[in-house]
Amino acid sequence: MLIANPKATSTSRRARDLLVRAFTGDLDLLVAETGHRGHATELARRAADEGYDVVVALGGDGTVNEAVNGLLAQGPSPELPALAVLPSGSANVFARALGLPNDPVGATRVVLSALRAGRHRTVGLGTAEHAGAPPRYFTFCAGVGLDAEVVREVERHRHRGSRADPSLYVRTAVRHFFSGTDRRRPALTLEAPGRPTRTGLFLAFVSNATPWTYLGPLPLNPSPLAGFNDGLDVFGMRSLGLAPTLGALTQMLVARTRPVQGEHVLNAHDAAEFTLRADRPVAFQLDGDYLGEEDSITFRAVPKAVRIVI
Repeated sequence: MLIANPKATSTSRRARDLLVRAFTGDLDLLVAETGHRGHATELARRAADEGYDVVVALGGDGTVNEAVNGLLAQGPSPELPALAVLPSGSANVFARALGLPNDPVGATRVVLSALRAGRHRTVGLGTAEHAGAPPRYFTFCAGVGLDAEVVREVERHRHRGSRADPSLYVRTAVRHFFSGTDRRRPALTLEAPGRPTRTGLFLAFVSNATPWTYLGPLPLNPSPLAGFNDGLDVFGMRSLGLAPTLGALTQMLVARTRPVQGEHVLNAHDAAEFTLRADRPVAFQLDGDYLGEEDSITFRAVPKAVRIVI
């Protein structure tokens, strides 16, 4: 089953048709276009229930996230369809973290080669769970606090017709940092079994892979030790002062093998489970999808969660 998002940023009808023709010589292919939020989850769950071999997600990180949650609706199993990813969104962080070309045509060549050879790899994912909702899987990142607030504001701009390119994220982040977010009262506490409780956090990035995201072609990398074969990594800030924030951002942009350092920085590596609690509701996002405000979220690493065709 090829699940295609017709509204993904760089997808056109012609490009999608070219991809379909490339696949049909090798596969018995069903093309299913998404029509609303959550539709990719419904389609992928149907593919799992009906015993498809492979689900191909053609879209951005949001489409991939929905497809993953549909495939894993009943939990991981070696009997589930494998997942192939063809990136056609604005960031495509998961696809790029897997090493795929950052365009659907180039990725199609890689995926076709892997399908012909029967090649795949199994990767770990993360889940986030909060009161009143079932666990939701994420592929590469979660964010609580400032970055989720920026995602929320970008989504509002997109609904008004703005294009979700890197400049929109930068403009929104700068404006929101200076005039939108609360930079005086930290809300978050990190609790993890067997680890000291950490208080006074303004934000937290949770990484399942590296990089955490991209600023156009530039990777932003607060937790470079994160990987699909490990637990989850956490980066937090105890200050949103201008100097500490610029210092952390500069380190994220510089190629390195160690996490961001600094007096106001928190790092945790390879965590199996932890909870972020807040003394007031705070913004929350998974894989770049804004999910509202919560006051307690529990994150867990899920090893060997899904097979990826690559």
